[in-house]
Amino acid sequence: MAETPLAFEIITFVVLALFFIVDLFVIGRRPHVPSTKECVQHIAFFVVMALIFGGCIWFFAGSKPAIEFYSGWLTEYSLSIDNLFVFVIIMSNFAVPKQVQKYVLSVGIAIALVFRGIFILIGAALITRFTWVFFLFGAFLIYTAVKLVLGGDEDEEYHENGIIRNLRKIIKITDDYDGEKLRTTKNGVRY
Repeated sequence: MAETPLAFEIITFVVLALFFIVDLFVIGRRPHVPSTKECVQHIAFFVVMALIFGGCIWFFAGSKPAIEFYSGWLTEYSLSIDNLFVFVIIMSNFAVPKQVQKYVLSVGIAIALVFRGIFILIGAALITRFTWVFFLFGAFLIYTAVKLVLGGDEDEEYHENGIIRNLRKIIKITDDYDGEKLRTTKNGVRY
């Protein structure tokens, strides 16, 4: 199996960083409700970029890594559909205005990526050092799956998230949106 050249790996991370920066700080800074055409163009662009990237992997590292990339990409792409439902629930629970939903989503994804990376590193270190932790994680996943399948006695009334409730004790949080600002000032008080 061929190794990918270091230059290819560096270019890959630079291009990914550029995509992320442009998406978050250029495209995401235009608060608006995206049209269907805009959404289709956005999706088509990233699908084409993934196909081109897989072709580059094929060229630089061979068919096996490229097929593995395409398989992983298709799997992740199909699994991401369930995230759409989670995003819809979150956006509606927090009553995020439609014109800033893309920006809020981008910020949420950025935070999720950072936390996912941190949790993966911590989890890998724990599992490497303490093998029994692997079974603890497995039990937690089984518990979560059973809880989701069985549902529970949830009423339809909105309950504030525990994290938000505890954050309110530490910092000032407003229930209103001020455009795309994550921090705002009302009557001289920072929220």
